Amino acid sequence: MTASLLVVGAGASGMASAIAARQTADRLGIRREDFSIVIVERNSRVGEKIRISGGGKCNITHEGLPQEVLRKGFFNRAEERFLRKALFGFTNSDILELLLKKGLRARAREDGKVFPVEGDGTAVAEAFESLLEDSAVRIEYSSRVTKVLFRDGLFEVFFEEGGSLGAEWLVLATGGVSWPQTGTTGDGLRIARLLGHTQTSPSPALAPLYLVRLPSSSLAGIALRSVGLRVFSLSGEAVRRGDVLITHKGLSGPAALSISREAALFSDKDKKCAVVADLFPDLTDAVLEAELLRHAVEKGSQMIRKFLQMCPIAPTGGLRGSSLNGTIPTALVPLIMKHAGLEEDVTWSTLPKIGRKKLLTVLKRFPLGEVGRVPLEQGEVSAGGTALREVNPKTMESRVVPGLFLCGELLDYAGEIGGFNLQAAFSTGWLAGSSAASQLQE
Repeated sequence: MTASLLVVGAGASGMASAIAARQTADRLGIRREDFSIVIVERNSRVGEKIRISGGGKCNITHEGLPQEVLRKGFFNRAEERFLRKALFGFTNSDILELLLKKGLRARAREDGKVFPVEGDGTAVAEAFESLLEDSAVRIEYSSRVTKVLFRDGLFEVFFEEGGSLGAEWLVLATGGVSWPQTGTTGDGLRIARLLGHTQTSPSPALAPLYLVRLPSSSLAGIALRSVGLRVFSLSGEAVRRGDVLITHKGLSGPAALSISREAALFSDKDKKCAVVADLFPDLTDAVLEAELLRHAVEKGSQMIRKFLQMCPIAPTGGLRGSSLNGTIPTALVPLIMKHAGLEEDVTWSTLPKIGRKKLLTVLKRFPLGEVGRVPLEQGEVSAGGTALREVNPKTMESRVVPGLFLCGELLDYAGEIGGFNLQAAFSTGWLAGSSAASQLQE
């Protein structure tokens, strides 16, 4: 059995590549019976990862112009440059327009994340399934690829359950190694390596931070709203802004997930990586010190402990600024006092200068602990993968094997939290599929 184009993986990038290939072939006037497209998927249905992304709600993409999506979502400049052609070629508007053809409407939230107006990740996966059917794409379910051979200009794909399938063009869209329960266990990485590609070892991205020990067991379940989160080691440091959730194992929430890639790299390289929280990220040390001095003059008899219990966290202005993020969690107050070396009943009028300096330090750099592990299996995506230099960013075609295309999380990039990674999967998949079909006219 043979196919013109074979796509391995029915996730975001794989489905996008198959639909794009069909649309391109149709535009070229190629009869559908002369250009067969087959997707092989190891699971029993398409879009397993789409169905559970964003807690099942599916953060489809992020709003903004392509250049804004690249700037906000991909901090690594080499990765941003690699993705530019793909994200400009198939934008967030394009993916939403495609889904709208199946009646799935989406809307951006205030933070720029785009979700379905009605329905969830399953609705998104089912819309793609219908688009594949419209595109005359055959899907072979429960088919796990174990080996791929390339000889005489053709690919032969072998399956775990036996048998093989030949193809003129091959798209690898298997994902990385995050969320292995969805089938992303590194099959595509292994196949790409056997076909001659070099790779960076997979590492966690958008994963929680497991700490060696919590600052206190009393903090489990506490949320720090809109704080600054900083990880640092001998190798360097990284900073993010956002909500942090303290769990019984460590840190989660948007800021922690976003910074996990750097935390994993620092921890792996230096064997030690510390984490601190800035409770006043909009105020410099000097400005916050001036605010504390002013408050001390006005409220000299007030106990520091009482002040902290009523103090806004991450205010947009000074201490009298907006408290949209609430106040410093009560459970955090005793630890702030402890780290600052302050007695429970100390007042502003009895607080010496050195005590005020220590308090300032703790408020700007509250010690959350040391990173023990960043669990790869818990990451929403994985970093690492097939080397970008071995893939043509204008087509997603391999520079090593002609006719081989690679897309999605299989490639060595990882974006920020907020729909950026799904958009990159759709965009690189679309470019891969359209590029493969474009070779029909050559």
